[in-house]
Amino acid sequence: MPRDTYEVLHVRPDAHQLVIRAAYRALAGLYHPDLNSENAVGPIAELNDAYAKIRTADLRQGYDRLRATAAAATASYGRVAKRTTYGPGVLDFGRYEGSTITDIERHDPDYLKWLSRHSSGIRYRSAITAAMNKKKPTPPASQRVR
Repeated sequence: MPRDTYEVLHVRPDAHQLVIRAAYRALAGLYHPDLNSENAVGPIAELNDAYAKIRTADLRQGYDRLRATAAAATASYGRVAKRTTYGPGVLDFGRYEGSTITDIERHDPDYLKWLSRHSSGIRYRSAITAAMNKKKPTPPASQRVR
C-alpha cells in the first residue's frame, strides 16, 4: 500500500500550499540522484509522485476527497467496535483496545488463542478461557478420550 502523500512530503494535511512546495523542493534537493547516489531512485520517484498529486489547489482538493473516501471505507473494515470505558474483560491495549473478550472471540478467535499464551494476556486469562470453552461443543460420549 502506498504511503500517504502528506507523509512522504513530511507536511501536515492542513499545510499551506507554499509550505508543501517548500517541503518538496527541500526533499528533492536532499534525495536528488546527482547529489545522493546511494539508492536515490526510489525516494525521489516517490517524492515526485506525491508532489504531483497535490502540487496545485485543484489537484489537492481531488486528492483530499479520495483520501477521505478511502479513510471512511477502511475505518470500520475488520475492526471490532471499541468501548470508551474499561473494566474487567475489556482490553486496554493493542489493536482490539476497548473491545470485550466476547467480542474478540466472535471476531478473531486466533488472536485470543495467542493472547492466552502471551504475557500481556495474563490479566485476561480466565476470561479468555471461559470465552473459548463456551464456544466449544462437548463431544459425544463415544468420541471422548478416556
